[in-house]
Amino acid sequence: MARLETVTPAVTCSVQATFMTGVAPEQHGIVGNGWLFRDQMEVLLWRQSNRLVNGEKVWEAGKKRDSSFTCANMFWWYNMASSHDIGATPRPIYKADGRKLPDCYTVPAQLRERLIERLGPFPLFQFWGPATTIASTRWIAEATKIVMTDHDPTLTLAYLPHLDYDLQRFGPDETCPAVRQSLAEIDAVAGDLADAAQALGRSVVVLSEYGITPVDRPIHINRALREAGLLAIREEDGAELLDPMASSAFAISDHQIAHVYVARPELLPDVRRLVASLSGVEHVFGGSERGAIGLDHARSGELVAMADARSWFTYYYWKDDRRAPDFARTVEIHRKPGYDPVELFLDPSITMPKVAIGKRLLLRKLGFRALMDVIPLDASLVRGSHGRLTESEADGPLVIASRPELLDRERIAATDVKQLLLDTIFG
Repeated sequence: MARLETVTPAVTCSVQATFMTGVAPEQHGIVGNGWLFRDQMEVLLWRQSNRLVNGEKVWEAGKKRDSSFTCANMFWWYNMASSHDIGATPRPIYKADGRKLPDCYTVPAQLRERLIERLGPFPLFQFWGPATTIASTRWIAEATKIVMTDHDPTLTLAYLPHLDYDLQRFGPDETCPAVRQSLAEIDAVAGDLADAAQALGRSVVVLSEYGITPVDRPIHINRALREAGLLAIREEDGAELLDPMASSAFAISDHQIAHVYVARPELLPDVRRLVASLSGVEHVFGGSERGAIGLDHARSGELVAMADARSWFTYYYWKDDRRAPDFARTVEIHRKPGYDPVELFLDPSITMPKVAIGKRLLLRKLGFRALMDVIPLDASLVRGSHGRLTESEADGPLVIASRPELLDRERIAATDVKQLLLDTIFG
């Protein structure tokens, strides 16, 4: 085991892209879980095309070494339109009547049918949201075992996301019964997968992307920008939507990092002073200063704000909850202009949540449109976050290898993981 020196932002998409390419976010371009696509002037999070990731991928380097090299990518991000050989990733079916059905996307396409036949449909609603359980992580692990057995890839990448959930809900507190249960569940699933891999003669490398630390202070950065007259909203059917095209400045919040997009250079000093003055903001990086945290890239905001250890950024921009958009109270990762960990909670004001959810599901099955508006708008519920480097190494991520000679130093940089994987295979 060794310490893993992760990257900023320490978030899923950025770190996995670094593992994949061996370069930092300012080279591969994945500056967060999402960013402002400036050519479209749209905020887009959780994209899936691997063509967004610049740099040579680990499997491409492997194929250069050995033309017979194959790679299976089981749920690592940027899984589609990729040059790997086998892949699977969440991909809901969106029906015209507004329904969202669980499903996944695979390469080859026939793999989807085989996995569903043996494991049932991918449990999408247990993958993220208030109903998350070990079921989705277990499904991924079982699917990975099937792929290793049936396809025998040279390199198999598997993403087991389960620990994210309760550590954000309750904080990284091992005395919390829910957290202890999550640790036991992921230990069993990951251990079983590692045993299966080694039984097939494979070496195992276990990676964590970041450390989750306690938080108790949300930063409503977009509300501050709106109060200053910089963020513009558009009213639609009585609700307010963030309008990136009309805004002089707005932020894409991503855990403990926020990309602040500023429309005109002359506004930068005032916007910077405003953001820096907010309680919980530790640093603001602008222009070439962003290079100090590896984010000097065209996709980054003109300013990048970093929260202190106890704080995190919300995406909220409305002043009155009655004016919040309808998707704010739902699990809707693609429509929200920022990451929303409050999606992990059920609204505590709903007295009988199971009945409320059941009623909405029944209405949908009967053909009626029913909004699954069961998510609260209370950011104070969140107890764990990540995105900045942890102040203590003991709170940070780790790398574990089944072959001790692969970890010949106390610390491994995230940018060295690509080479570590190649060394594991080729020696």
